Amino acid sequence: MVQIVPIPNLPEIGPGDDLAGLIAQAARAAELDLQGSDILCVAQKVVSKAEGCLVALSDVTPGPEARRYADELGKDARKVEVVLGESARVLSAFKHPHQDEGTMICEHRLGFISANAGVDESNLGQDDAVLTLPRDPDGSARGLAEQLEGVFGGPIGIVITDTFGRPWRLGQVNVAIGLARVPATRVMEGEDDAWGRTLRVTEPAFADELAAAAGLVMGKAARVPVIMLRDVDWAPVEMSSAADILRPQKEDQFQ
Repeated sequence: MVQIVPIPNLPEIGPGDDLAGLIAQAARAAELDLQGSDILCVAQKVVSKAEGCLVALSDVTPGPEARRYADELGKDARKVEVVLGESARVLSAFKHPHQDEGTMICEHRLGFISANAGVDESNLGQDDAVLTLPRDPDGSARGLAEQLEGVFGGPIGIVITDTFGRPWRLGQVNVAIGLARVPATRVMEGEDDAWGRTLRVTEPAFADELAAAAGLVMGKAARVPVIMLRDVDWAPVEMSSAADILRPQKEDQFQ
């Protein structure tokens, strides 16, 4: 049976902090020594904070495009400038009548489609600042895996998570934006289902399933940014990337 266990009492993370060391310390303090084949889901926010991805809005000068979107959407033009800087393109921008502030649906420079290119201002502990995604979430995940394996042995899987909306569905859910050791999907094509029928297109989004499961415990206000998943049936891979879960643009049927 899969265990989903929060690693408690992680301190507030700041730029330059040794995130892997702090995770190891918190796990041991909670008598949760990691084992080979454990998977850690780590909230993007603490990774970004440790890597110094905090942007002071006082340092941002918005350009004409940012000011135009800001006027249309009721947004701070400085925040819009940061969003544009993180984006490869803006797919849509809208403001519902009941909203104080509109939303930009963007393709992030890493290929993810999300609201405001993942730029966030919640749970930062300070005003007049925003947080961006890590520059290389897969690289961040590999670094955490290697450091934690050096302490506990391995392999240890890492899933860096963020909260995204989904097309055609309300609400948000945790998804994977960075991976180490953990496969993005599980290809089940050619296997048999419970009645012996051959599966032809089944490919569960394994990394997103793990991220969503961790989201049940992680929460938004619980201040538990690291979740351990134990007894998951999985096989480590040499190289994995959250980009492997992105549908190629040529297959996009909704453009």
